[in-house]
Amino acid sequence: MALVDKHKVKRQRLDRICEGIRPAAPPPPGGAARRRHCTVEMPILKDLATVAFCDAQSTQQIHEKVLNEAVGAMRYHTITLTREDLEKFKALSVIVRIGSGYDNVDIKAAGELGIAVCNIPSAAVEETSDSTICHILNLYRRNTWLYQALREGTLVQIVEQIREVASGAARIRGETLGLIGFGCTGQAVAVRAKAFGFSRSLGVQRVYTLQDLLYQSDCVSLHCNLSEHNHHLINDFTIKQMRQGAFLVNAARGGLVDEKALAQALKEGRIRGAALDVHESEPFSFAQGPLKDAPNLICTPHTAWYSEQASLEMREPAATEIRRAITGRIPESLRNCVNKEFFVITAPWSVIDQQAIHPELNGATYRYPPGIVGVAGRTSCCHGKGCLPVLDTANTGLKTVQAPVWRILPHLNCVLSGQVGCEFSKTL
Repeated sequence: MALVDKHKVKRQRLDRICEGIRPAAPPPPGGAARRRHCTVEMPILKDLATVAFCDAQSTQQIHEKVLNEAVGAMRYHTITLTREDLEKFKALSVIVRIGSGYDNVDIKAAGELGIAVCNIPSAAVEETSDSTICHILNLYRRNTWLYQALREGTLVQIVEQIREVASGAARIRGETLGLIGFGCTGQAVAVRAKAFGFSRSLGVQRVYTLQDLLYQSDCVSLHCNLSEHNHHLINDFTIKQMRQGAFLVNAARGGLVDEKALAQALKEGRIRGAALDVHESEPFSFAQGPLKDAPNLICTPHTAWYSEQASLEMREPAATEIRRAITGRIPESLRNCVNKEFFVITAPWSVIDQQAIHPELNGATYRYPPGIVGVAGRTSCCHGKGCLPVLDTANTGLKTVQAPVWRILPHLNCVLSGQVGCEFSKTL
C-alpha cells in the first residue's frame, strides 16, 4: 500500500518511520525496486505530498503516524478494507485501487466517512484478455493435461493412445463464446477470439437475459465487476442452464462463481472444463476448499493482469487520480470515483443556527436551516417557522441499470454480453 502524506514539512520524520517497511538503499535499476521506491508516483506527487511505500497486508501493519496523517492511499487487490479499517485513518480522503476491481473495499462505508474510492477501469486490459484467450485455448486443446501426461511417463504413440490422452480436446471454429461483461476487457477478448474462429466479424445483436446467453454458449467467460447483486452469478441454478459439456473461464472476480456448485458440475461432467484465475478465497490453495478434488480444472493465482508494463502503467493514472483529489474537490474532480452515491454532504455545524433544527431531527446527522445545502447536494425545503424540512436523501443502494446483453449475429458464431454482470441476477 502506498500512502500519501500531505504535510510535506514532516517528510523526514515519515521517512524514518517507513524505513522498516521499505528499502533504505538507493533503488537499483530492476522492476521490483521501481515498485518499492515509488519512482512512478514521485514525479506526479512530489510537489504536493510526501510519498511513502508501505509493505503492509492489513491496517494492523501500518504505523500509527501514517494512519493519522495519510490523505491518500494507493492499493492493490491483496488488501481488504472494511469500515473498521477505514475508521482507523484520521485524514484519509481518497483510496485509489491500482486495477479495476474494488469489491474488497467497503465503498458504502467509505462514502459515509467522506472517503472517495477510485479505480483504474482500463488497467491491464491487454494482459487480462491475453490470459483469458490462453485459458480458452488450453481448455479446448488440453495442453496442460497433455504436458502432465508426458511428465508422468505416459506413452503416447499410436492413435488409440493419442485418443485416450487427448480425450476432451475440441475444435474451436464454429463454437459460440459467451462474454458476461462487455467493457474494455470483454471487447479485447472478442477481438482476439475472432482470430481463432469464434467469430468472423464483430457485428452485435442484443440478448436480453443471462439464460439466453448461457443456453447459446459453448464457452462462457466472465468479465464483470463483483457486487452484492451478482455474487455467485454462476451457481447450481445457472450452471444447469448452460449447454451440457460447456467450458467456463473466470478472470474477473472469484465471488462471481459458486465454487462448490462448480466442483460438483465438473465431477458430473455438466461442465467439461473450467479455468479460474480468481477464487472465492485468496491466496488460493488446492489443499483447501471445494475445488481440491475437481477434475478438468486449471487454476492460476490471480496473475492474469500482470506484466511489468501493466504494473507500471497502472500506477501512473492512479497517482494522477490522487493528485486530482489533493488539488480539486472530492468527489467532483475525480475521474473514476465509484462511490459518489454514498457521499452525504452537510453544512459544517459551526455555520448552522441551532434554532433552525427541527426537534424531530433530535440534533442528529441531518441539520437543515433554510437555504443550507442538504443531502446529495440539494437545498433543503422548509416552509415556515418550526416546520420539518424535507430530507433529500441520497440513494444508498447499489444502482443496477438494465444494460443490454450483446451477442454476435447467429452466423458469426460468437455471443457477446452487456456491460456489467449485476443486471443478470435481476432476470433470473
